[in-house]
Order: sequence, then C-alpha cells, then structure tokens
Amino acid sequence: MGTYSLSDKGGLPLERFGQDTAGGCTKQDIASGNTKQGTAGRYTKQDIIRLVEEEDVEFIRLQFTDLFGTLKNMAVTSSQLEKALNNECMFDGSSIEGFARIEESDLYLYPDLDTFTIFPWRPQQGKVARIICDIYRPDGKPFEGDPRYILKRAVDAAAKQGYHFIVGPECEFFLFHTDEDGNPTTTSHERAGYFDLGPVDLGENARRDMVLTLEEMGFEIESSHHEAAPAQHEIDFKYAEAVQTADHVMTFKLAVKTIAKRFGLFASFMPKPRYGINGSGMHINMSLWKDGRNILEDRQGAQGLSQEAFYFIGGILKHVKGMALLTNPLVNSYKRLVPGFDAPLYIAWSGVNRSPLIRIPSSRGQETRIELRSPDSAANPYLVIAACLAAGMDGIAHKILPPKAVGRNIFDLSEAERRDLKLEALPADLGQAIAALKEDSFLQEVLGEHVFRNYVEAKEQEWATYKSQVTDWEIEEYLYKI
Repeated sequence: MGTYSLSDKGGLPLERFGQDTAGGCTKQDIASGNTKQGTAGRYTKQDIIRLVEEEDVEFIRLQFTDLFGTLKNMAVTSSQLEKALNNECMFDGSSIEGFARIEESDLYLYPDLDTFTIFPWRPQQGKVARIICDIYRPDGKPFEGDPRYILKRAVDAAAKQGYHFIVGPECEFFLFHTDEDGNPTTTSHERAGYFDLGPVDLGENARRDMVLTLEEMGFEIESSHHEAAPAQHEIDFKYAEAVQTADHVMTFKLAVKTIAKRFGLFASFMPKPRYGINGSGMHINMSLWKDGRNILEDRQGAQGLSQEAFYFIGGILKHVKGMALLTNPLVNSYKRLVPGFDAPLYIAWSGVNRSPLIRIPSSRGQETRIELRSPDSAANPYLVIAACLAAGMDGIAHKILPPKAVGRNIFDLSEAERRDLKLEALPADLGQAIAALKEDSFLQEVLGEHVFRNYVEAKEQEWATYKSQVTDWEIEEYLYKI
C-alpha cells in the first residue's frame, strides 16, 4: 500500500486545483469512479451568464468559509458577473480572523461554477444567487488558509491512489424563540421528544418549509424528524463526495437559519445551548470507494467489513484525540460530551450499539459505512472531513488495526470495567483538545502550518478567556458559603 502523503514531495498540486468540479455524485458516478476533482463540470461561464440573465438575477453572493466555519460573502451585481467569473474579485484577507497578515492581505475569489444556486427565498424579480469560491493568492496559487483547499488537498492525495471519499452528515439544530427585539434566546414552549409529531412538535411547519426549500436548491432530503431534546431537530440529506458534502453543510445552515427567521424563530447550531438536555451533533458517515466499489465491505470479513475498513477505523481512532479540536471546536462543545446524554465519551468502536465513538450501521454492500459520532454542529465541515479522510488513509497506509470492538453499552460500564477494556477518554475540555492537536504531527501536516498555527492560537485565546470568567454557577455555588 502506498504512503498517503500531503507534502509537496507527495505530488500535491500547489497550483490551482481544478475548479470545474462535478456538481453531483450519484451511485452511478461512484461506480464509474467519476467523483475525482477536476472532471468537467455542469456549468461553463457562458452557462452562468445566460442563467443570470434568463432568471433575472440581480445580485450574486460570492461565498467562502473562514477558518472557524463561519460563512462569509462578497456581493456583486450582475453587471460585475463577468469580472467575478474571471477570478478578478479581490478582498482584504487581514479582515478575516486567522486568514492573512496585513502585509500580505490581498486575496482573490475563484468561483466554483457548479455551486451556482439561486436562493428561493429571495424576491422573484431581481433574484439573488450564490457561488461558492476558492481563495487564491495574487500569484495564482491556492491560499493555504482556505479550509476548502485543505479538504481538496486531502481528497487529491487519496485520489492519487485511486480512492474516492463519500460522506453523509447528520445535522442537528435547535429552534428557539426570539425576544421582542428579534435577538435569539434559548427559550421554547415545546416539550416534544424523539420522533414526536405535531401538534406536540411545534417546529414541524418550520422544518417542513426547510426541507422544501432545500429540495428546491437541489438537495436530496432523505429524512427529517424531531430529535430527543425539546426544540431539537434533524434534517438528513443524501451523501456526496467530500467537498460537495462540506459545501452542502454550509448551505444547509444558511437555509435553515433563513427559514427559521421567517417563522419568528432562531435556528442554533450551538452544541449545547441548554443545561440538562441532549446537545446537537453532526455525525459523519463515511464510505471509501476504489475501482467502482465500496472497499469497506467484504461479505467474508468479520462483521462484513474489509481489511481496509479496519485499517481506516484504526487510523481515525489513532488520531481522534488530535481531531477533537476540529470536531469539537468550542468551549461549549465539551458540555455536550458528558455522561447521560448519548454523546460519545470514550475511544472505542462497535458494530452493534450506539454508545462508542465509532459505530458501523447495519447496512452492508454499497451502503457499508463508518459513522463517527463525536463531531458537533459548530465544526468547520471542510476541516473535519479532511481530518477524517487523512486519518483513515493513514490507517490504510500503515495498516493500523483498531482495538477489539466493544459490544457492550459503554455508558453502563463501571470505571473498573473501562480500565480493563483499556478505554481512553476523549479530551474533556478545549484545553485538552488543544494539547492533543499539538502532539499530533500528522494532523498538523494535514492542516498545514498556516492553518495549524492560526487555528491553535485562536483556540488558546478562547480557552484562556473562558478560564478567566466568573460564571453565574460559581456565584450561586460559592458566594454564600465562603
């Protein structure tokens, strides 16, 4: 098995990564191997110009995602469209946290033509569309701080060995009331639970409109339902190749928040907005394809899994502590990863229950997949998916076997039983996650020096600020006692 390399010597392109990426990914595409970046796209520049004119599009939002998973954009009118499509739109990278220093701040937006979408919630006359962009330096080289580039680089490294990474996320969120000034709260009158329906599920109508809006934007929605906590919801869309899935997560969040606002609600992707209830996760379902088949599946293998599947699991488990700063990026993320709320706490895997960090859903054949259950809804999907792919490929390259599967409910194990099974815990807070990433040189290479340095510096500042706070809980607990 060849070594999975993310270095320049490993053959990664430092010049422009093909922007004419295929916009969709069907089973037929996967079977034929047509998921590789750089294949001919659905749209040409002329197609976009024609669509803008025919559909009466007045504004085009050139979107990109910052280091910490926040969607940004520059809006241009249709009169400036050709300039935008010629990659001539420049912005000040020093104004985006973690992007560029003021001395080298000029960055350019390169539109990915196949991400062109007209927003269905905007006016029918003078419509608004968007195009997701890659970020480049003035010399025409990709900007090493662009999260989308980090993911494309990982995808390309795998593709050079014939592998295609297919990903399906499970996105959870809360719908809360807003106050009289329109500001978000954590208040909801709803008391519905898992799979409840109206009239108990007070968010049913909003969730239905979200689904219809997403379908109008080209999503294939597989299911939607009320989640376990009051006011918590989940909408699942169909798997796709890695970059498209990350694009979809960012578009999904924008659409959900926009439709929620129409109902006078606020959609929150905060991992744990309220004490005493389940938090919101973003489970990542993964399959790996080569030569037209899902190589994770082997009907003759243990649990119906191939040797590559075990190596892939082993690679993720090896690097998962270092990945925590990406999969669980906020101080608040670690309020979700606590006992009693179905979130994973220990580094283990299983094919039969949902308590471990990684589980193997029962579907086999083309549907065989690995589900990583630690990521939450605040994570930057580009960085998370890049880390998952690279860690799994490291497992394949170095034949890293995972520990024995845990068939029991980990939540019910005693501390002594967990010790006997040698179960290690995930980082318990942001500080431990920072330390773990600092110790994982492989993941540092995946991110690149620029992203690693800026990301860690920002998170160290966040952790230091949090540790210096005096919370209401501390006042209530200690003030009268001491």
